[in-house]
Amino acid sequence: MEKLLPCFAVLFLVAFTSIVRADPDMLQDICVADLASTIKINGFPCKANVTADDFFFAGPGKAGNTTNLVGSVVTPANVEKVPGLNTLGVSMARIDYAVGGINPPHTHPRATEIVFVIEGTLDVGFITTANVLIAKTITKGDVFVFPRGLVHFQKNAGYEPATVIAGFNSQLQGTQSIATALFASNPTVDDYVLAKAFQIDNNQVEAIKAKLAPKK
Repeated sequence: MEKLLPCFAVLFLVAFTSIVRADPDMLQDICVADLASTIKINGFPCKANVTADDFFFAGPGKAGNTTNLVGSVVTPANVEKVPGLNTLGVSMARIDYAVGGINPPHTHPRATEIVFVIEGTLDVGFITTANVLIAKTITKGDVFVFPRGLVHFQKNAGYEPATVIAGFNSQLQGTQSIATALFASNPTVDDYVLAKAFQIDNNQVEAIKAKLAPKK
């Protein structure tokens, strides 16, 4: 049964995201994304020559490198990795967490997310627009849903690495990390605004910006 869990996870996520897709309905069988096109539309133009590789991606099959500041890594399988997903309204990702690792507070403006725990134990939660925290500890075989657009997070609460498979009802869900958006935007948000919002001083704002600044 345990060996079937990853298969069940993928089938379940595909079924869920197909039912509650957030993207517009497709108008033909397939519309494989032409990622090299200079034409700008809502989505991607269809390319003429299609192969099986347009519908294939091996990335989520192996663990990602979690050696970073937050101790987690997301391996996406969206339209940018699988061009055949264009117009299909579905995508997925693998998320790996080191011990003590987090997926920092972030939002997906274009999709609801559902996660299936493959290994490990995680503390997860989201915050409603009424500022209510909805949180739970989930473990191997569990499922949890993060509603579209709401700030949410995951933390490895166990003593071993953890892994989840995430499904989205969009071909490209969009991800906006709260800390990075506020403290590492280009150009940067004015120090006064951040200091006032977080009730800290300008020196603290600059220290946070320095930590989160993109590495050159």
